[in-house]
Amino acid sequence: MKLSTASDRSVYRTQARLLRALANESRLMIVARLSQGECSAGDLTRLVGLDQTTVSKHLAVLRAHGIVEDRREGSVVVYRLRTPCILKFLSCTTQVLKECR
Repeated sequence: MKLSTASDRSVYRTQARLLRALANESRLMIVARLSQGECSAGDLTRLVGLDQTTVSKHLAVLRAHGIVEDRREGSVVVYRLRTPCILKFLSCTTQVLKECR
């Protein structure tokens, strides 16, 4: 087995940060909803069932890791997946869970 180089370790460290950003039930619910298309922050708040401040913090984590992006429509903030390929990863995790049962 080949030992990891410093640059490999940096990639693994960055990947671990991304996985930590996804490792939250509410954030996964947000990503799942956004897989269907854009959605307002208010609608996401109602979906998740948490207060607006908490949902905003979850959205900030997802935005900081390049998973979602936002835009304003007047006074409404609308979110969408920035990297829809994340859905392939989530689909894979679902398959792993099915096979482990």
